[in-house]
Amino acid sequence: MATHMSRCRTWSRVQRFGIAAYRKYSSGSRYPNISLSSPLPGIPKPVFASADGHEKYETRITTLENGLKVASQNKFGQFCTVGILVNSGSRHEAKYPSGIAHFVEKLAFSSTAQYGSRDEILLTLEKHGGICDCQTSRDTTMYAVSAEVKGLDTVVSLLSDAVLQPRLLDEEIEMSRMAVRFELEDLNMRPDPEPLLTEMIHAAAYQNNTVGLPRFCPVHNVDKVDKKVLHGYLRNYYSPERMVLAGVGIEHEQLVECARKYLLDVTPVWGTSSVTNVDLSVAQYTGGIVKMEKDMSDVSLGPTPIPELTHIMIGLESCSFLEDDFIPFAVLNMMMGGGGSFSAGGPGKGMFTRLYLNVLNRHHWMYNATSYHHSYEDSGLLCIHASSDPRQVREMVEIITREFIQMAGNAGEMELERAKTQLKSMLMMNLESRPVIFEDVGRQVLSTGKRKLPHELCDLISNVSASDIKRVTTKMLRSKPAVAALGDLTELPSYEHIQAALSSKDGRLPRMYRLFR
Repeated sequence: MATHMSRCRTWSRVQRFGIAAYRKYSSGSRYPNISLSSPLPGIPKPVFASADGHEKYETRITTLENGLKVASQNKFGQFCTVGILVNSGSRHEAKYPSGIAHFVEKLAFSSTAQYGSRDEILLTLEKHGGICDCQTSRDTTMYAVSAEVKGLDTVVSLLSDAVLQPRLLDEEIEMSRMAVRFELEDLNMRPDPEPLLTEMIHAAAYQNNTVGLPRFCPVHNVDKVDKKVLHGYLRNYYSPERMVLAGVGIEHEQLVECARKYLLDVTPVWGTSSVTNVDLSVAQYTGGIVKMEKDMSDVSLGPTPIPELTHIMIGLESCSFLEDDFIPFAVLNMMMGGGGSFSAGGPGKGMFTRLYLNVLNRHHWMYNATSYHHSYEDSGLLCIHASSDPRQVREMVEIITREFIQMAGNAGEMELERAKTQLKSMLMMNLESRPVIFEDVGRQVLSTGKRKLPHELCDLISNVSASDIKRVTTKMLRSKPAVAALGDLTELPSYEHIQAALSSKDGRLPRMYRLFR
């Protein structure tokens, strides 16, 4: 009886999947050999979602009567990210003590007219599963909150209060002073020198103007920033026409309604002024060198010692993100790539980029070679950061200058396509994250008044040709270099020699002859 039942089950499966779908093993057992490339029999045909033709309208923008822009993009989910971006940062501090933006970042989401303390704000957000954050850069200040969609009204009310009605109590400013001092100490002690080098390369490239002004508060200014200085700065730069309320994951009409309710007729705590003193300076690229002699032999945080290294960053002027050449420069930066000598990964991580193939794979004594591209509304900077033993600094600098010169050569079809594909992949992967979409929407609307959608950017990337790379590189190599050097600089070539190498055909440093070493 059991044998008969087994045969019946087997025959029903054969009828369902076909005779070829069954194979018999030496053990006597059978298993279904089902094709993965053809649909299963008896399964309903799948129905896939399709674009409804409204994709080009997905980022909606409304300008209120007071000049404030409201931008939103819907995204399915229970949570939303909403924030206010302000066109203000360290580049606007020419007429003020440097470091105000750094203090603004530390003071954000402290006590306001409506909330007695930071804890009260956090408890209010907690009811809606929310978190808040404030970040300042050289040209933008961003207040953001991620919370449940149902709490949108509370979130916009809280943002309005945090941005326009902060109390700036003396004890809060004193706590911020302590936080700033700690951050400055940490900046000089941390093993990773990249933030400090970035600060130095900007100071060298744009000496004493706009994006070259310090992003971190200088030590001598920590005690100069007080409530009066902060109010004077905020009065000039925190005006509605310099702000964008951006939201992702919410309905546009709902966001506009909340903006009208909480941001339209609000008088800031510092008052309003008919005459604003806004710094409209355009970034002036100067080139130059900033050096910091520093003992790097004791930067290790644990028992495993980090070798003593000298860090060099060399940069040249690129272009602003508003120019058409921004996309070719982004592709060029991706093509150069690079990283650390101990990073693991495959082609997707950039192991086939030029700085890996030509530098790290050939020169085992180099610990790092990485390309960076910083771009602003009126200028940009493409730079390469490299690190090695202090005794090999001269050779390292020559390797980097040669890589800059070789950028102007003909890019191979395969490496160009790989760089473009990698850039598109990175763009689309990052834009899967709601906070990243929020920042992208806010920054684009703040700087241009509109937003280029991902598929438009991908089309622009696809259209970049080898001649575009050659053209932008040739233009870039005409600018004076900016150099930042950190560590033991005994073997560092002079600025004039680095400039001569970048003006030569092969990127080699002028030969030096010494009688004694």
